[in-house]
Amino acid sequence: MKWILNFIIGLVTGILSGFGIGGGSLLILYLTCIENVPQYTAAGINLIYFIFCAPAALISHYKNHLIDKKTAIMCTAAGIPFSVLAAFAAAAIDVGVLRRVFGIFLLYIGIKELFYKNKET
Repeated sequence: MKWILNFIIGLVTGILSGFGIGGGSLLILYLTCIENVPQYTAAGINLIYFIFCAPAALISHYKNHLIDKKTAIMCTAAGIPFSVLAAFAAAAIDVGVLRRVFGIFLLYIGIKELFYKNKET
């Protein structure tokens, strides 16, 4: 019965990831808070999960002309080396500190989204 709940959570977070809402962050929260999965294991599961969610979202956003190619190239060029550095840094940081930093980051993003006003509307 538990596999059904896990399947539904994966389905919902996959759909949210496709919309660009941050399903991977929700998946990490579910894995660590509800399933008591260790932080590093949850992050690894999220990376594998992302491999399958990202291409569908990328294709959809590309077809709808929602990707600025110059920005995407710059972000990719910066993201690849810094993600490798961050992986090494995360391995050296205590899990408790990593969880707190991740929680603060999520709170910051959530508060920013609550009070963000779109200039176009």
